[in-house]
Amino acid sequence: MCDLCMKHGAGGKWYLNAEHYSNTIVERYGLRDYLLEQYKNFEQVSVRKVHGFSAVGLGYKLRIPIIGRMIKHTAKNMLHSKKPPKNPLKAENHIGQVVPLEDAIAIIEKCAVEPLIEKHCMCRYMSRGIKEACCINFGVMSEIIEKLPRFVPEKEKFHLSRKEAVDRFRAHNRKGYIGTIWFGPFPYINNLCSCQSPECAGIRPRLDFGIHSIYKAEYVIQMDRKKCSGCGHCVKRCPFDALSVHKDSQSLDIDLEKCFGCGVCRHVCSQQALHLLPRDMVAQVKGKY
Repeated sequence: MCDLCMKHGAGGKWYLNAEHYSNTIVERYGLRDYLLEQYKNFEQVSVRKVHGFSAVGLGYKLRIPIIGRMIKHTAKNMLHSKKPPKNPLKAENHIGQVVPLEDAIAIIEKCAVEPLIEKHCMCRYMSRGIKEACCINFGVMSEIIEKLPRFVPEKEKFHLSRKEAVDRFRAHNRKGYIGTIWFGPFPYINNLCSCQSPECAGIRPRLDFGIHSIYKAEYVIQMDRKKCSGCGHCVKRCPFDALSVHKDSQSLDIDLEKCFGCGVCRHVCSQQALHLLPRDMVAQVKGKY
């Protein structure tokens, strides 16, 4: 388990601690007004300046040797400061984590506070102008989003029962969308996303620029070689290039260092040769998030 799990997981993963979803957290930190203001002006996020830098042309800036190093240094300090946080809403080491289907179901069934809604993915909306309902919100965030029509699906059902939320997440996961759970802000958890790479605002900075904005899952993929046929369907599904088929033996190779443990590759394996194993049980990647 990562440091955040050990400190806030109440004997388990941090995102399975029901306290972090509670209205008690909302009232303690006055998050209703904070979140309403944040999402009323959400489109301005890309032009706001943080420590002198804005997200406009960020990809280009990060590729400029000196400026890129400065931005990365600033971002890493914001996310990974080892000093006691002066602001209780500052995340500790990361702002979200990849979760497989099983953990997402546990979140929806046992932790999430009603009402539950499914809104448009903000990352896809801002990067491509595409509205796709695939992000599930809980509690106060659901109430706030309901006041912001541009995030509300026009045709799909908006309010969900727990069963409907599980079914929707499962459908997205089977399409290859990556499950992610997010603070918003720390320590309040209110967003379970079905992300697509490269649009995801948490995954893209890590893949493209090495900024640990999101942690890998508590798992890695493993394979039963007796069942694997070497068909390569899972290779095409993996968004992290962690899988490949050996050209000589036609057997599957797994790069554990690249694996995020999302588990979406399992859905296209007709032989059921793939399964997830807790990261801490695999020596090569134990403690590496």
